[in-house]
Amino acid sequence: MNALPKLACQFARRFLTAVAFAGVFLPPVAHAADTPPTANAVQSVETTTLPGGKVMVRVNLRQALAATPAGFTIGNPPRIALDLPDTGNAMGRNVVEAKLGPLTSVNVVQAGTRTRVVLNLSKAAEYEARVDGNALYVSLGDAGAGLAPVNATPHFAEAGPADARHAIRDVDFRRGAAGEARIVTTLADTQTGINIRQQADGVVVDFVGTSLPKALQRRLDVADFGTPVQTVEAYALGDNARMVVKPKGNWEYSAYQTENSFIVEVKPALDGQKRTADGKVKYVGEKLSLNFQNVEVRSVLQVVADFTGLNIVASDTVTGNLTLRLKDVPWDQALDLIMETKGLDKRQNGNVIWVAPKDELMAKEKQELEAKSAVVDLEPLVTEYIQLNYMRADEAQAMLYGFTSGGFLASAGNNEVNCSAQAQGLGGTAAARAMQRRDQGESDQKILTKRGRATYELKTNTLIISDTARKIQEIRELLARLDAPARQVMIEARVVVAADGWSRDLGARLGFAASKVFSSGLSDPMQLGGETLGAPATGSGQALPLDTAAAAANLSMSLLNLVNGNLLSLELRALEADEKGKVISNPRVMTSNQKPAVILAGQQIPYLKPSTANEPATVEFKDAFLCLLVDPQILNNDAIILTVEVQKDEPRFAPGIEVPAIDTKRIKTQVRVNNGETLVLGGIFDGSEDSTVSKVPLLGDVPVFGNLFKSTTRKNSKTELIIFLTPRIIDERLSLR
Repeated sequence: MNALPKLACQFARRFLTAVAFAGVFLPPVAHAADTPPTANAVQSVETTTLPGGKVMVRVNLRQALAATPAGFTIGNPPRIALDLPDTGNAMGRNVVEAKLGPLTSVNVVQAGTRTRVVLNLSKAAEYEARVDGNALYVSLGDAGAGLAPVNATPHFAEAGPADARHAIRDVDFRRGAAGEARIVTTLADTQTGINIRQQADGVVVDFVGTSLPKALQRRLDVADFGTPVQTVEAYALGDNARMVVKPKGNWEYSAYQTENSFIVEVKPALDGQKRTADGKVKYVGEKLSLNFQNVEVRSVLQVVADFTGLNIVASDTVTGNLTLRLKDVPWDQALDLIMETKGLDKRQNGNVIWVAPKDELMAKEKQELEAKSAVVDLEPLVTEYIQLNYMRADEAQAMLYGFTSGGFLASAGNNEVNCSAQAQGLGGTAAARAMQRRDQGESDQKILTKRGRATYELKTNTLIISDTARKIQEIRELLARLDAPARQVMIEARVVVAADGWSRDLGARLGFAASKVFSSGLSDPMQLGGETLGAPATGSGQALPLDTAAAAANLSMSLLNLVNGNLLSLELRALEADEKGKVISNPRVMTSNQKPAVILAGQQIPYLKPSTANEPATVEFKDAFLCLLVDPQILNNDAIILTVEVQKDEPRFAPGIEVPAIDTKRIKTQVRVNNGETLVLGGIFDGSEDSTVSKVPLLGDVPVFGNLFKSTTRKNSKTELIIFLTPRIIDERLSLR
């Protein structure tokens, strides 16, 4: 008698689950009685296994499909969906049980004139679809089996001919009822090829052969909508259009296409909702009240199972009694309190919860891990060839062996620059291979398994890996994230020779604070804009170098936070027009992230080295250079940490000494600047003092009266060398293709 209500509840629960599943994967549709007729129909679905552990799904249709249907995959839970246009469901049922390999079941649901075939999987698997006659074949394999390239992205539609152009009409953002984000892209037609993939920081959608109007090339800030998505950016990329969705926190996404609307949904991950921001468990279960006196633990677990509808399996070692009184407590918190009181723990798989003592669970998990480790030691090895695009194969090999630097970097020649007049040369691969042979030992950070090996071939930049299939799949996923082009920085330098005091005037015109720093280290405050300014101002701008005639020469550094370089260029042009100085050099150098570069200009001064008893006189050279060394590091927020070293040499010839002396001024510092911000290096002064006396012999030496017969000329000139350094990050979207 009591079994009938339970069966009715189970039937109702399954019915509601099926309805909810259809509501998630398909938009609202009309009732079955109002379903319009279709030209084609699904007649049956058959499943079978193939050699090699593959699973084949055959969908029998009334007529042959015109092309391979568009499909996409979902990671959590793992599913594969295929859309059949102008096709109905003539099977008389919506679910086909399979339980073959990773395939658990097949759902066939009709919505309007379209039918969606959903393959429910127990784990992620690759698939390949093809049309043969009146049948659609979908073959499934393990993620590492290699049915298709591992980095293959879901294709919602095959791209049309090369001359066919598609267009995007609108990009809209909406917030769902459950707090999920919906990015709706309206397409001009339903045949647009779409590739979607997940990256470390977001979702990237490429519309193949699609034009994007200028009005839609924009970045939407949607952080205020209360969804995981923070920004949505759309821009043109060659002949394609790209949309980048950047969420934050723990999230998961799904995508589907309805007619000419392509929808990407991003919602919080289920695992991310179980903990608060400080790492504590967040209980979200329905509240219940319990009041028991000296009752068995098993009986309390049965009450919780009846309340939640979950299946709770208690181990034979779960014994003992307890007394508890709980009022309006979430059921998941109540279950944790019960287990914590009796030293129990749980493991959940779907809607089944296994409860056992902690020691028993830990011992069982340890046995499972040891068994898996033993299987790995016996698993056959396979060889895989992975061709890299941007990362060097020898660097990737060193990383797999757990070394922090690749062999190419270890060659220690091409990655160092200095202020030498001679070319340094480029590091060769022979040094890299020698370093690899010397250093290839076992490392605690080794990514490969104990039996795994990796080598490379540099001509084709191919990495050759011999390891288990599962480990090779992990390495493929790792390299897919790391094999990305390095960001580049354009560093523009303006070397200016200016009259004394020009830098002070420039600072006043640009509205920056000015402070005079004496050799004693004290600061003389100055008035600017009604405020007393002592030490250099912090923030977007600091004090520019100024006149230090009353003090010893000091090397100084400042920042100019200008929107662009036009204002600075105008000031430098005015400098030359007023004949207060000139721009002696304006070099530009482009370098990759964390790769040093050098800008060098100067002369080599020849001098005669006197002969000795064993050697004849020879001509030797001394270097007198203006050398600028920069090493940029691009941060994730587009700021740049710039390591700068400036050296200014000036020859000085002393009377009676043939070998010239070199006066050197040098500064080395590290500063963080924003993209496009200007770093000012000053305080390098060149001064000269001349005193000339012209007089009449004898008469000019007479005291006092002799001043009438002589003239004294004194000349004092002083110039300052100022270096303006502006780093700009190169936008890869601006590259010509």
